[in-house]
Amino acid sequence: MVDLPMGFIHLLFFSVVSSSSVLSHAGHDHQGVGINYGQLGNNLPVPSRAVHLLRTELEASIVKLYGADPGILAALANTGVEVMIMVPNNLIVPISPNQSLADEWVRSNLLPHYPRTRIRHLLVGNEILSDPTNKDIWFNLVPAMMRIQAALEKYEVKEVKVGTSMAIDVLENSAVYPPSNATFRRDILRRVVRPMLEFLQDTRSFYYFDVYTYFHWIKDPKKIGLDYALLKDNVTRYTDPASGLVYSDLFDQMVDSVVFAMRKLGYTDIPIFIAETGWPNSGDYDQIGANYYNSATYNRNLVRKLATGRPIGTPARPRKPMRALIFALFNENMKGGPSTERHFGLLYPNGSRVYDIDLSGRTIVSAYGPLPLPKNNDPYKGKIWCVAADSAGNNETALRLAVTAACGHGKGSCREIEKGGPCYGSGSQVVRASYAFSAYWARARESGVSCYFGGLAAQTIRDPSYGSCKFPSVSLTGTD
Repeated sequence: MVDLPMGFIHLLFFSVVSSSSVLSHAGHDHQGVGINYGQLGNNLPVPSRAVHLLRTELEASIVKLYGADPGILAALANTGVEVMIMVPNNLIVPISPNQSLADEWVRSNLLPHYPRTRIRHLLVGNEILSDPTNKDIWFNLVPAMMRIQAALEKYEVKEVKVGTSMAIDVLENSAVYPPSNATFRRDILRRVVRPMLEFLQDTRSFYYFDVYTYFHWIKDPKKIGLDYALLKDNVTRYTDPASGLVYSDLFDQMVDSVVFAMRKLGYTDIPIFIAETGWPNSGDYDQIGANYYNSATYNRNLVRKLATGRPIGTPARPRKPMRALIFALFNENMKGGPSTERHFGLLYPNGSRVYDIDLSGRTIVSAYGPLPLPKNNDPYKGKIWCVAADSAGNNETALRLAVTAACGHGKGSCREIEKGGPCYGSGSQVVRASYAFSAYWARARESGVSCYFGGLAAQTIRDPSYGSCKFPSVSLTGTD
């Protein structure tokens, strides 16, 4: 794995951006809310339809792509919509030592569409610093960013800012309480964070940061008030004991944690761009707070905060403009993990709205109609089973493979569905799969396994047991 020495990195950078002093802060004075356009679904509309929807249904003025899909970029041409594209994670290591490869990526993916498509941001990778299983890629990140910057300079592309998206876990212990205590993680501080911040400052780019108050809230819902996480106007306040700054919502706390962490390294004016934020509109029984009411409340309040009136900034950076991109355009049915991952969309794949929202900020929150009251803001108490989804029976081959995998990992948990066992029944593949999924999930849930199995499984609170066949379950006490 190639890792450029820091001396060479600085030499390369300054040779590349010696003409970059003409780069302006264009875009730093903007404020507003846009959308993330993910494509992990097998039922999503074609790009031309999706672009029409994001413009007409949501009135989004900026969109982020998780790549540089030529069909989407062509559909965005001449629309005036600002676009953020991305170099995939798997190209970071190859590009890091190879300027020719960086040049080719920009030439093939950006130049055919620019400037007709209003590309203004180019992210190198997505949350790679959150993955501890592939640390080698971490140290190739900044060199790859510099290679991409050099390619833009070569082709005289001066309006595109280069960066990378990061999550809250780049901070030590994901520190938010209090924000003034926040520091960057020691394992990435010297070789990644410091050179990256220098790069962002010298190119006048953004610190692209993903802010999910939902995930922070569910870790400790007793300590963090739900209204505080939903950005509601209320009397809840948190005072940072060291800085004395007063916070009225969790979003500002998370942003200011990064502000303080950068400040401690001497970087005080790198603007922040919220590359992802949002709240799930649905979830499994063991996931609290994921519902239409909370999702609409959070996203509408975010628009009210950032897309209307004058910039208010955060307590640590008052009156500083900030932009944010809501995740996501559609509910994406092929995303893995818990059910919430597939339910962040503002639109259903058929183009209808999950709930009314206007990203332009022209619609005030009080003008929206009533929302269905939330039913899962408190932890579910009772038993849950993981069974074959309703549509799973249409793919017996996939079910058979999934059963083999679940039983292989289940350490003898599938004897009951073997021929002659109490759950063999008529040999139905759906019944056997339901038992195998429940048995494996009941054993492995605490280690992070979700009830998904490639889209073949779903949670239920209806006991699937029959006769002498008793399905394993997960019992929740309401204290999770």
